[in-house]
Amino acid sequence: MFDIGDKIVYPMHGAGVIIAVEEKEILGDKKKYYVMKMPIGEMRVMVPVDNVEEIGIREIITNEEMNQVFNILRGEQSKMPQNWNRRYRMNMEKIKSGDIHEIATVVRNLMIRDDVKGLSTGERKMLNNAKQMLVSEIVLVLDVEQESAENLIDESIKFEVAE
Repeated sequence: MFDIGDKIVYPMHGAGVIIAVEEKEILGDKKKYYVMKMPIGEMRVMVPVDNVEEIGIREIITNEEMNQVFNILRGEQSKMPQNWNRRYRMNMEKIKSGDIHEIATVVRNLMIRDDVKGLSTGERKMLNNAKQMLVSEIVLVLDVEQESAENLIDESIKFEVAE
């Protein structure tokens, strides 16, 4: 169980801070919800307390783990299927996992691919979503602004592409 003030990650949405625990009645069924404030876009998300494990909610990573994420971003592009449909499905599975390391891999691979060959509209949207998830967690872990987090990602990846 999480408490107000805890920093958590909601897979497919990103990281945020629990600002309240509310009880809501929906279709005659009363349930408790975490109210999560996202650091990007001032969005609020309600997460059913009962479904936390099922959804894959987790605490944000530590500073040490964030170093691993930046090492992934600085790494070389992974071998990916040439078929965009297979590549898209493979990347979507990684994003859905909620694992920050997998999301960093997707961001790195798509940013490098975009620099070299360009991306389809679907892959560009996927890159933007994955990058926002990564940015939201960087913002909370490192206590930096959104723009700084985006720059950290861009600098990590451009460093390798430029070589």
